[in-house]
Amino acid sequence: MDLHLTNKVVVLAASTDGLGLATAKQLLKEGAKIAVCGRDEKRNQAAHELLIATADADHVLVKRCDVTNKEQVNLFIEATAKKFGQIDGVITNAGGPPSGTFETLDMDAYEKAFHLTLMSAVYFIKTVLPYLKKSDAASILTITSRSAKAPIPNLFMSNIMRPAVIGLTKTLSQEFGSYSIRVNSILPGWTETERTLYLIEKRAEKLGISVDECKASIIKDSPLKRMGKPEEFANAATFLVSPAASYINGVMLLVDGGDYPGLG
Repeated sequence: MDLHLTNKVVVLAASTDGLGLATAKQLLKEGAKIAVCGRDEKRNQAAHELLIATADADHVLVKRCDVTNKEQVNLFIEATAKKFGQIDGVITNAGGPPSGTFETLDMDAYEKAFHLTLMSAVYFIKTVLPYLKKSDAASILTITSRSAKAPIPNLFMSNIMRPAVIGLTKTLSQEFGSYSIRVNSILPGWTETERTLYLIEKRAEKLGISVDECKASIIKDSPLKRMGKPEEFANAATFLVSPAASYINGVMLLVDGGDYPGLG
């Protein structure tokens, strides 16, 4: 299936590892040009080397950027537009807020999670919007979490902040329709990444069990009896942001192997 991504330019926030990096690789395989950012220079360099091994180096831009800093976001988007001359899509992403419960998290955690989870998406979308208006295949994709649909134990901050990104996504899908800009969200479940391992370690510590026991209990409750692979998430994200999904707008796509039990 041709996703019609050849020479389209997609910006990916905070995507030098994990799900974002897997998506960047898949976009390159489909012929897109990509701009990726991250805060850590060592990870940025490693990501750059991996990505240019996947496609022509001229199709890749990797820059340092703190997604919670709107000035740095502006500079990153300007650099992307200067290199490629256009921007057709943006995928917002950020590291997850700290694990914990209402009682264990302090007040500072709220402000940090607000800027990391919600405002980082706002900064990217606000900055890239003028470029998207010029594209004939513009698309915005917000990466959130299954916690936006159903609370996950010991992830209090994620449970209350992720739904705000869903609200942003759905509202913009209505507001930007007149510009022919599609806005969707993708909600990963348990996927084999460093972030997931960290969360499992924290959950195991809280429950007083081993990491292996904790992981086994998660898999046991999954309909498919396994966790997802980053590449599986990347396939779904790449399709959603592509012109092949041209009539999909305002959707919240769960990529969780069927873990979420609800109907809506």
